[in-house]
Amino acid sequence: MSARSGVPASALRFYEREGLISSRRTVGNQRRFTRDTLRRVAFVRVSQAVGISLATVRHALGLLPEDRTPTREDWACISQYWREDLDARIRQLERLRDQLSECIGCGCMSISKCALANPEDVLADQGPGARRLMEP
Repeated sequence: MSARSGVPASALRFYEREGLISSRRTVGNQRRFTRDTLRRVAFVRVSQAVGISLATVRHALGLLPEDRTPTREDWACISQYWREDLDARIRQLERLRDQLSECIGCGCMSISKCALANPEDVLADQGPGARRLMEP
């Protein structure tokens, strides 16, 4: 599994401990994985790469059937489940890209435009952090 997935064996053991994948053991105590585990591992890795928490990944994988290999429709269900979250992340990344050099509403007042766009840190009333980059 490690060679085929490109994921270190230590990470696979961690994923198994975390309930993200499962294996069976041979008489010699070697792990054996089903073929669909490759897709699950790839799903975990891609999810981690875009900043999705393992708890969220675990929940999504829990939506897949355990008694059979997941079908294209099963994976489409998970895709639908995440669409709204991914769309929100994309919007947030676009705002970050477009506004990072301007006032982002963090209250630092270190950029001259901040004094005009956020005088006396009025955005602090909306809560902590970079208010202009946060989802409404």
